[in-house]
Amino acid sequence: MGENRIERIAHLIKKEVAEMLIREVKDPRIGMVTITGVTVSKDLKIAHIYYSAFGSEKQLQDSAIGLRQATKFIQREIGRRIRMRYTPVIDFQFDHSLEYGSHIDQILKDLSLPKEAEVPEKDAKDESEQPDQKD
Repeated sequence: MGENRIERIAHLIKKEVAEMLIREVKDPRIGMVTITGVTVSKDLKIAHIYYSAFGSEKQLQDSAIGLRQATKFIQREIGRRIRMRYTPVIDFQFDHSLEYGSHIDQILKDLSLPKEAEVPEKDAKDESEQPDQKD
């Protein structure tokens, strides 16, 4: 199956799921959840949906539970909205990349890097005015 088709389907799933989470899924546990990516298996039977969420550890766990409970609804809606032979099985996965990037950013901010040593600038004009001495 063409990679372009798989990518298009992944993009459509990402768009539809993000819209459903904003407009249709009313579970208060699913708070600040962002869909960061979707990968679809080559046979289009499994869709891994990556999400990030902000909040405390308890809020992250609640978001995961809310997404798990909304999975069947989301899967059914995907089947209704995207014309495919098989509706992919939805698998929500927490995306640690944003958390990891934030951690790396904080480490870089905390580092006390030494300031560059000041190097006196040479006056190029002085050097060019001196005649070449040949002995």
